Amino acid sequence: MPAHIEWSAIALRLVLTAIASAAIGVNRGELDRPVGLRTTMLVALAAAISMIQVNLLLPSAGKPNDSFVLLDLMWLPLGVLSGMGFIGAGAIVRRNDLVQGVTTAATLWYVTMMGLCFGGGQIGLGLAALGLALAVLWCLKWVERRYIEREHRAELPE
Repeated sequence: MPAHIEWSAIALRLVLTAIASAAIGVNRGELDRPVGLRTTMLVALAAAISMIQVNLLLPSAGKPNDSFVLLDLMWLPLGVLSGMGFIGAGAIVRRNDLVQGVTTAATLWYVTMMGLCFGGGQIGLGLAALGLALAVLWCLKWVERRYIEREHRAELPE
């Protein structure tokens, strides 16, 4: 990976992240889920920006001879990913036997990883992640509805 990134490469990474996260966000939004278009785009773009920042800081990585401090740039995307795991956990709600929000949390975590891929310049991996996500969210939803029986419960207020 080159030590210097051109602005055209940065723009490409951000545009691809925006398009990929929008495709996933549209899926979530059409089902009226809490994490829709804007949320998935913001999360993925934030992750991409963090990786671009890491790439821009690469020339300053390591330990200067006159310092005790080691600049490990991978802590930034690691922190972003850990933080999204924490936020995603907040999207999961349990009421008695019913658990909701797990797919929402997984989507947040997933678009974070996808954004890290695009931001880090791993365009092929980011596009593969987009394809897999769309297959899981759209195609498997159809399979679930058609072939997997579910027990639906409800309680009426008194």
